[in-house]
Amino acid sequence: GRQEPAVIEDAPLRTDDGFAGAADDFYAELLAVHEGLSEAQSHALHTRLVLLLANHIGDLSTLREALSAARDSVGVNQETS
Repeated sequence: GRQEPAVIEDAPLRTDDGFAGAADDFYAELLAVHEGLSEAQSHALHTRLVLLLANHIGDLSTLREALSAARDSVGVNQETS
């Protein structure tokens, strides 16, 4: 039978080096996967990658924390009224 995926609820966002020093290798692969794509295809690839990884994480609290951290990292002020 099919097993239900394990979900870690309210898992904190990991911001330490989760690549054990190989983050540059992943970044190089991330750049390489975009080679030969149009701008629209590249945006679509990024969107699909984000959705695949979000599904893998499966915890809305962690994903919200990641969204906030990513938005903050590009200098966007997220004040809420």
